[in-house]
Amino acid sequence: MTAESTAPAPASTTPGRVLVTGGASGLGAAVVDAVLRSGGTPVVLDRDISAVSGVKAFEVDVADRAAVEKAVREAAETLGGLDAVVTAAGIDRCGKLADVEATEWEKVIGVNLMGTVSVVRAALPYLKETHGRVVTVASTLGKRAVADATAYCASKFGVVGFSHALAAETGGEIGVTTMIPGGMKTRFFDDRTEQYKPQDDSRLNDPANTAQAILFALNQPTGCEVREMLICHEEEGSWP
Repeated sequence: MTAESTAPAPASTTPGRVLVTGGASGLGAAVVDAVLRSGGTPVVLDRDISAVSGVKAFEVDVADRAAVEKAVREAAETLGGLDAVVTAAGIDRCGKLADVEATEWEKVIGVNLMGTVSVVRAALPYLKETHGRVVTVASTLGKRAVADATAYCASKFGVVGFSHALAAETGGEIGVTTMIPGGMKTRFFDDRTEQYKPQDDSRLNDPANTAQAILFALNQPTGCEVREMLICHEEEGSWP
């Protein structure tokens, strides 16, 4: 008679069906590529899907809750369910509080925080069916605030708090990971004025590295969760 093994179930070899917001560019596109390379099936939600090819994509503004609910439902039905959600959509509006138009400031909250919440809420029933996982994308500026970034910091601090509370609320039902990336070499900085652009992009991380960290979290064995991970370039300036 042999003793019953207490080892955890092996890690999944594929992340399965993964919904990625902001999947048309930047970190989101890197996640889509990583999921494909690992044998998974990604589906993209983005406000501009013209550059997306080879995967199913839905055009939607994540700040529009009703549109998000419809898009998530259609995505889940298309794939026959969901195994994971990665909320990589994000925007910024730099400037002092008094100088950033209120509508623009609120748009950052609408996309980064409320968009994250809306997507997760809509996907929750599908994820509970599969004991799936959520990876929310926060930022090092969700841990450490800087000037001229009140909207972005507020939104990312909010994502951190939301994610931690969600993990506490859904323990044993779904997995929740808060991913905290430092600056990355993406088009995220393109629409900023020069004073708010990185002066040395050699200290920006490759988004593919962050995507691999996200895949690591998604591929943990049953019963094991990566609750929070901070990943950045070795010379990252916004951490600690």
